[in-house]
Amino acid sequence: MDAPQNRSLADRRLLVEPSILSADFTRLGEECRAAMAAGGDALHVDVMDGHFVPNISLGPVICEAAHRAAPGAFLDVHLMCTDPGRWVDPYADAGAGHIQFHVEVMPRPAALVERIRARGMTAGIVLNPDTPASVCADAIPLVDTVMLMSVHPGKSGQKFIASVLSKAPELLAMMRPGQRLMIDGGVSPATAPACRAAGISVLIAASAIYGTRDYAAAITAIRG
Repeated sequence: MDAPQNRSLADRRLLVEPSILSADFTRLGEECRAAMAAGGDALHVDVMDGHFVPNISLGPVICEAAHRAAPGAFLDVHLMCTDPGRWVDPYADAGAGHIQFHVEVMPRPAALVERIRARGMTAGIVLNPDTPASVCADAIPLVDTVMLMSVHPGKSGQKFIASVLSKAPELLAMMRPGQRLMIDGGVSPATAPACRAAGISVLIAASAIYGTRDYAAAITAIRG
């Protein structure tokens, strides 16, 4: 999940993904390129359907625009959607390299993962803050990544929920060495050390990067 060299999830170093949810959409292409030039390892695309979460955001057209603006960037699409299967082909066509969906709506995801992989992408599951790690037990063997939400999904800029880190040891115990544990929501230079200490190897940050004037300094601080 590294760009611009199109490295994959198999790259074992700690990765930082700027989330374009907090980018300036009047300058989207420039913002995508700037985050990658500042040391971002991938671009995170938060998709909200207005049903699973109350807001609506970042449809396939936005994903495709990010792909055109930064064609070397690996695009990690997080589907906060009630029907994630509906969106596999549109986001694959838009340039996505990885699709994540919520275990709350897809507890038995074998068929969906197969569809995602058939389109040449990797697949991941996501847990909301209140979802126990045990809910993922059947899904974890099927996917490439597991992501903890450290805010309640639906909008950027929320306070980090530190208690979700207590799920990391249980999840890691169920994961293979080649799988990645990720975290999204309220990740910043202040909260990243606890995430890294918990064994999380992909950190997603939105306002902590795009809300600053120095993207490179923010990414470096989050990476630690």
